[in-house]
Amino acid sequence: MRWRPASAPGAPTRGPSGPEPARASAPSGTIPEENALKADPTAQLKLLDLQELDAKADQLRHQRTHLPELAEIAKREQERRALDDRARDARIVVGDLSAEQAKVDADVEQVKARRTRDQQRMDQGLITNPKDLERMQHELVSLERRIGSLEDDELEVMARLEDAQRDLDDLERQLAEADTALAELAAARDEKTADIDARLLDVEAQRGPSVEGLPTDLLALYDKLRASKGGIGAAELRARECGGCRLGLDAAEISRIRSAPADDVIRCEECSRILVRTPESGL
Repeated sequence: MRWRPASAPGAPTRGPSGPEPARASAPSGTIPEENALKADPTAQLKLLDLQELDAKADQLRHQRTHLPELAEIAKREQERRALDDRARDARIVVGDLSAEQAKVDADVEQVKARRTRDQQRMDQGLITNPKDLERMQHELVSLERRIGSLEDDELEVMARLEDAQRDLDDLERQLAEADTALAELAAARDEKTADIDARLLDVEAQRGPSVEGLPTDLLALYDKLRASKGGIGAAELRARECGGCRLGLDAAEISRIRSAPADDVIRCEECSRILVRTPESGL
């Protein structure tokens, strides 16, 4: 046992007999004695059953949050958003070209109506003044040229509109395919999630009976260690190796554990997890 060094001469002391001996410090890597627990060996063995159930539950929860469908759905949803943005832009283009075509169509009809009206006036002999008649003939030629130019514009806009509409139709087809794929993935995800949830409920139902009869302080320590040690609070000491950190125990530690009472709750020097002794421990 190590003692604190005596006080220097002249230093204050407690009582006439000098300084009190200090509490022994735990060797490096060991668990302090004040944290030691006592528990029936049967209860300690039950911890392994509880740990197995909790590990299964953790695995199921991990599976539920890491289904391959989840990653695929996230990828497909991102692709769909990009498609939707392109489709939105394509709809704007189609809308603008449709408005432009409607305007060109209206201009063509307006000019044709004027040409028809002037031609009818001439055919009906309503214009008798030679100068007016000559001016009307020049105007009809001008209207024909205007109609030709507008019809060329009309054809050009129609072609652009057809291309834009074809692009939009293709994007909407891709969107429909994406929605179908997402629906199938969601169905597969929901089916797997439901199966995992059912298995998880079964494991959680088994946990209740497993904790019955366990000492409160032992269970509290186990839960605390599980929370801080990656889900493993208790591990079997098997073949002189900790089942938690997978490190072998040295001869001194094996000797200490071998000589410890059966109801001592042993802790791993390396990882601090509860070590449960079994016939396979190699003691």
